[in-house]
Amino acid sequence: MEIEKVLHILQDGRFHSGEVIGKELGISRAAVWKVLQKAKEESGIAIHRVPGKGYRLANPLSLLDSSRLLPSLAELSWALSLRSQIDSTNAEALRLMAGRSRQPLVVLAEAQSNGRGRRGRHWVSPYGENLYFTLGCSVAGGFAQLAGLSLVVGIATLRALESEGLANGGLKWPNDIYSHGKKIAGILVEIAGDPADLCQVAIGIGVNVNMTESASSIDQEWTSLRLQLGRFVDRSALAIQLAQQLQRYLQRFLDRGFHAFKDEWEQAHLWQGEECLLSTPLTSIEGVVLGVDGQGGIRLRVDGREQVFCGGELSLRRIE
Repeated sequence: MEIEKVLHILQDGRFHSGEVIGKELGISRAAVWKVLQKAKEESGIAIHRVPGKGYRLANPLSLLDSSRLLPSLAELSWALSLRSQIDSTNAEALRLMAGRSRQPLVVLAEAQSNGRGRRGRHWVSPYGENLYFTLGCSVAGGFAQLAGLSLVVGIATLRALESEGLANGGLKWPNDIYSHGKKIAGILVEIAGDPADLCQVAIGIGVNVNMTESASSIDQEWTSLRLQLGRFVDRSALAIQLAQQLQRYLQRFLDRGFHAFKDEWEQAHLWQGEECLLSTPLTSIEGVVLGVDGQGGIRLRVDGREQVFCGGELSLRRIE
């Protein structure tokens, strides 16, 4: 708890004296140094000390603010689990739902130690820079009615980013958001429970928010809201906007299915009408993207014939 408190004090990137930090934490000045060292070790954040000035972060942060998040989510009748560090917000949401926690619930974290993307890829999670967001809810009726869910979540996420000022974003099938040819957000939907009846759904969304240079291990081209907008972004405000967009889109999806969003999704698809390569676990298929069907499968014109592909192990890329 002291580590979280000291990072909240220092998040503005300005100098704070050891005396002031000690008073706010209720500890001695000597103990402040130990807390700061532990904060550096656990978060990986660089903290500078300058004699006569005090301590400051190498770069400012926008830490998640429960005093703003709780009332906003309460208006949606959603619960909140806010964590400093966790293995995965999706994994935590599924654990909480298995323990009969109140639903729907949002799990947010400042950092993840085992964040996941599609096809087992690791989602890089620097402390306090990006958005690690999972909505957990139970759905009656089984898996079949959830076809196209990740595509609808993609639209909702894009709208939330646009509300922050992103003007050049688009969707990449099946569940990525790109800006200027670089990935800015990704979606991972995981489902547990009875395939034919009540199931628990974890809708995981990762957004590159204020990350600028701390992700050298990412194995693809990426960007962030901060890089695209040229300004620091309030992560709490973005989380609230994302929750509001999700509620709006998911209610309609559960009522009407993916077909109600087909046209909107295709209008936002970056590679509509372009020649692409679809990779499967066994082969690769070249074709022209025609759009998606009513279940969210990708429609390709292959050798003059339309074919539809769907499934979790497929990847689409444009042929340059």
